[in-house]
Amino acid sequence: MITGEIKNKIDQIWDTFFVAGITNPITVLEQMTYIFFMKMLDDKQLQEEENARDWDCEVENPTFLNGQLWVNPEAVSDEERAGVPYENLRWHVFKNFGADNMFKVVRQSVFEFIKHIGTGEESAYSRYMKSAIFLIPNARTLAKVVDGVDSLDMNNRDAMGDVYEYILGKMAASGTNGQFRTPRHIIRMIVELMEPTPQDYICDPAMGSAGFLVEAVKYIKEKHATAMYVSEEVQHMKTSMINGYDTDQTMLRIGAMNLLLHDITAPELAWRDSLSEQNEDQSCYTLVMANPPFAGSLDKGNVNKRILSYANTSKTELLFLAQFVRSLEIGGRCASIVPDGVLFGTSKAHVAIRKEIVDNQQLRAVISMPSGVFKPYAGVSTAVLIFTKTNCGGTDRVWFYDMRADGFSLDDKRAAINDNDIPDIVERFHNLAAEEQRTRKEQSFFVPVDEIRQNDYDLSINKYKEIERERVEYEPVKDILARLEQNEAEYAKGYEELKSMLEE
Repeated sequence: MITGEIKNKIDQIWDTFFVAGITNPITVLEQMTYIFFMKMLDDKQLQEEENARDWDCEVENPTFLNGQLWVNPEAVSDEERAGVPYENLRWHVFKNFGADNMFKVVRQSVFEFIKHIGTGEESAYSRYMKSAIFLIPNARTLAKVVDGVDSLDMNNRDAMGDVYEYILGKMAASGTNGQFRTPRHIIRMIVELMEPTPQDYICDPAMGSAGFLVEAVKYIKEKHATAMYVSEEVQHMKTSMINGYDTDQTMLRIGAMNLLLHDITAPELAWRDSLSEQNEDQSCYTLVMANPPFAGSLDKGNVNKRILSYANTSKTELLFLAQFVRSLEIGGRCASIVPDGVLFGTSKAHVAIRKEIVDNQQLRAVISMPSGVFKPYAGVSTAVLIFTKTNCGGTDRVWFYDMRADGFSLDDKRAAINDNDIPDIVERFHNLAAEEQRTRKEQSFFVPVDEIRQNDYDLSINKYKEIERERVEYEPVKDILARLEQNEAEYAKGYEELKSMLEE
């Protein structure tokens, strides 16, 4: 767990950027990510060099070549073509340069070097560095940032993962770009519902900062500790298990760093529009967890025709559900956050995608969440759809849960409170046999699939729950009238007394 001391250090680094005029939180996070990467590269090689000395051997494929010069492939001036010693690109060396010299070396050489790193464990991050821009404005700011980051132990991946998540939290709390971050406790709830395993192939086709992917890794490490000692499963976790796509290069860099700091060195990440023809994913994942964009439409001409075959629409929230079905293996599971409109919309596309999931796949659960979950950024009501791909149906009944509290107030402040349905949701979902006797007057219950079909595949919980109204017993009308007459008589008497007093 991140300590108060480390939080203070991160807060000081964050404030340093703001004082320097870098006030966009996502830009701050991006620039901090570059500095983290510079230190991680050197820390990694320092550890490898220490191991090599212990075993009296050479470091294999070092990032920084001893005694050689690095030349920028895009060099244009004679000074750049002359090259710079690899040694000067290393954190433990340049951090000891004077502020002005360090600023020059980092901006002109180190930053360009990390943009051109080739293959290797860093490729998942460095692959998306080509369009990166160094925005730290002056030597003083860089020196203060380097001093702050230098005190962090980049080799402790668990601790650094917590640090990075804290920074992501600051980005959301700032009120800017918060749409990139699903609340951490909601992500954790979904991961606990889906119970990922070391054998899964996990995908988030709209990954953002990789919150679902990171939480899945953390869950597996907690619940399947023995897998961390099996080399094949460790290799799978660090590479092919984690898959994510995004259309924003900045978010890919941030997501890749988030995974790297959780010891996932070479995940399958790609700059890709998951709804376009370029996405060829079909029947290749065992688990999809996502909070896809659902705030708009797009040009249907750019949408993959195989996706449109499920729902002929331009609404992204429906198209992503179709892509989830398409990309899962038979037996694969999906948990997706959707806006409430998906549950009861009456358009042909809305009904078609619900019909697909209910009739052709196995819809397992609909968890309705209150509208305040995504405040202060959005007040839209949402739900979590959980289904399994079968391509042959299997839905016999659907479990509904009406979440009323998530541990935080449902206003813009989102202050911590005691009311929290999430533990109850997770416990009940993993013990559905005990739900059979619950009535529709309670917070969770089953609805048979035939009733859902009869209601045009409406999946909103309000369609099925019973609201118990208390009978209110009112006072007889004659008693009310008698009391009114008495009050009126007392008023008239008081009025006459006051009137006589004034006349005296």
